[in-house]
Amino acid sequence: MKDILKKLKEWWQQKTAPVTEWLKHFFAPFIRWHKRFCQPFYAWISRTFGPFWHRFQVNRWLITLFLTLFLVVSVLGTFEAKTTDVTDLKKQLQSTTEIYDNAGNKAGSLSGQKGTYVKFRDISPHAVNAVIATEDRHFYREHGFSIKGMTRGVLTTIWYRIRGSHVSVGGSTLTQQLVKNAYLSQDQTIIRKARELFLSIEVEKEYSKHEILAMYLNNAYFGHGVWGIQDASKKYFGVDAADLSVSQGAMLIGMLQSPNGYDPLTYQDAAKNRRDQVLQNLVATKYLTQAQADYNADLPVNAVDHEVDNSNYNYPYYFDSVINEAINTYHLKEQDILNNGYKIYTTLNQDDQANLQADYENPNLNPIGDGSQAASIVMDAKTGGVRAIIGGRGEHVFRGFNRATQSRRSPGSTIKPIVDYGPSLSRGFSYDSDLKNSTMSFGTNGYSPSNYGDYTSDKIPMYQALENSYNIPAVWLLDQMGVSVGYDAAKKAGLPLTKSDKNLALAIGGLKKGVTPLEMTQAYTSFANDGQMSKSHFITKIVDASGKTIVQAKQKHTRLWSRKVANEMTSMMLGVYTHGTGASADPAGYDVAGKTGTTEVSGTDSTSDNATDSWAIAYTPDVVVTTWSGYDETDASHTISAYLSQTSGPLMKTTLEQVIPNTEQTKFKTKSVRSKMAATKDNESTSQNGFKDNINGIGDEIKQGASSTWNNVKDGAQKAWSGIQSLLPEF
Repeated sequence: MKDILKKLKEWWQQKTAPVTEWLKHFFAPFIRWHKRFCQPFYAWISRTFGPFWHRFQVNRWLITLFLTLFLVVSVLGTFEAKTTDVTDLKKQLQSTTEIYDNAGNKAGSLSGQKGTYVKFRDISPHAVNAVIATEDRHFYREHGFSIKGMTRGVLTTIWYRIRGSHVSVGGSTLTQQLVKNAYLSQDQTIIRKARELFLSIEVEKEYSKHEILAMYLNNAYFGHGVWGIQDASKKYFGVDAADLSVSQGAMLIGMLQSPNGYDPLTYQDAAKNRRDQVLQNLVATKYLTQAQADYNADLPVNAVDHEVDNSNYNYPYYFDSVINEAINTYHLKEQDILNNGYKIYTTLNQDDQANLQADYENPNLNPIGDGSQAASIVMDAKTGGVRAIIGGRGEHVFRGFNRATQSRRSPGSTIKPIVDYGPSLSRGFSYDSDLKNSTMSFGTNGYSPSNYGDYTSDKIPMYQALENSYNIPAVWLLDQMGVSVGYDAAKKAGLPLTKSDKNLALAIGGLKKGVTPLEMTQAYTSFANDGQMSKSHFITKIVDASGKTIVQAKQKHTRLWSRKVANEMTSMMLGVYTHGTGASADPAGYDVAGKTGTTEVSGTDSTSDNATDSWAIAYTPDVVVTTWSGYDETDASHTISAYLSQTSGPLMKTTLEQVIPNTEQTKFKTKSVRSKMAATKDNESTSQNGFKDNINGIGDEIKQGASSTWNNVKDGAQKAWSGIQSLLPEF
């Protein structure tokens, strides 16, 4: 045996000698360069750091550090795998996040990264074979990860980095890709890869290979906003996933590498080349013969854009607001909200929301015309729950700009009850207090407000100043109290004022940054709710896919006014929509209180009849409704009328007439100032008439008594005279 091995060795050396000599000759310059320049450097390193290295046993410390790091990563990875409930993964991928209204009825759903979920048996075997051949050929022999694949991915990525490229090669199994999409971020980091590995092992323990394949294909992205193999089949070929042909299945699986780059509707040549490559992968894994692959490669792509809509995003602006609140208030991630199958319970009233959306489609309710914008909010006065919301006209963009919650505009005169009249009633003024309404200047800078049309008059009672939205009385009143009084009241009401707003212009809505319709609506709940402001909100509860409640909202209230002041403010504001600036929006058959406001154009483009913002806020004891309209950007050619009837009036009137019948229709606890005054006048008139009747009655009685007394006196005198005559002698 030894002789055989010796002869085999000699034979090998003889055969490889030419190659060995060639390699020595080829690498000789490098070896000489290495001996000349590198070995002296190594010797210097050894002399300089050798003693230190050996003294402190650095080798052992490095080994210890590596083992410790490995142990920590293993422990953390195991901990995450064991604490992550992968048993809910399939349920999460099958379930969509659902939105429920204030009555507990389903209002719609957030599809997110989900399409129509189909079981493994409902997916064409051609697509299954293609994904195995292209994405993970050892899928059925692996336990969730591939050491060979991960090593290849790491080394290839390092090679790309050395060459200055930022391309990353994953080397992940199908299970790892599923875990990454379902639980983790897309960042290429060591920590993420470690978490991915441990979670993949856990998923493999819980689910069969067929279930994992089905979850992967149902959670894959296929371009054009389409998720899942079923909707992709419908989108591009108009067939179910179960009916995909070899060519169709190869094309869809080929898209997984780059859904946009291999889009068959836009880049047909690239999509065909990628499909043909997948067909060759099927040949390499013996799922197809070369003849079958060639036959399918000769077929055209034949992809057609079919309409696919499995979305139940029924109330876009409301659902946007729900997502934003879940993210900003409860710190959930958008990806989790869209994909984890939550049940989100809200304060939505579907009738109010549907009516609002229909109103915004009605051109007759937009007298400003094309290019203008608007926003509306309907809020429960007692709880602060938003019943309905619209953030703009025109096409909706997912989580796009919402004018109802994000647009900051000058509130105009709608701020007066908050900074002027409410605080004044708390400081001894009353609804009939006389306020100055003549031209005057205030402060050291000579601030000179004016009323609409430069109207002035003698002193007028407060309720008339409010009804007609006069500016001079409002500024005079704030000046009498002090600017800080109004400023503090606005801050307490949740309005985002800055220090630059602390001046007399605040009295009529002159703000630097402005306010949102949502903030103004919330502030007005204080007048409708006996002086307590209700914190605005959309969400009441969130339940995860397992049935666990992860969010339970609580109502919040802040007292801004006493009950007496709130009632007095309501008493005055009841006249705004009957005798004041809101008359054109007065809802037929219903009593509402509130305030309107316009922001006049400043500068050279200003006239007495143009404005930039139109506001209308109205409330009952049950609900507060706000409507804003105007242009996003204002210039000389984009201004609006100063009259409510030509701006927000028609929309506001229609909204009120739709919303109020849908509430409890609670009656106001107070009457309007004008009703009180009319009743007082009637009482005074009745009293005067009664007093006159009483006086006349007394006079009649006096007359009757005097006549009776005179007759008695007269009769007595006659009797006395007759007696005297009887005593005298007769002549």
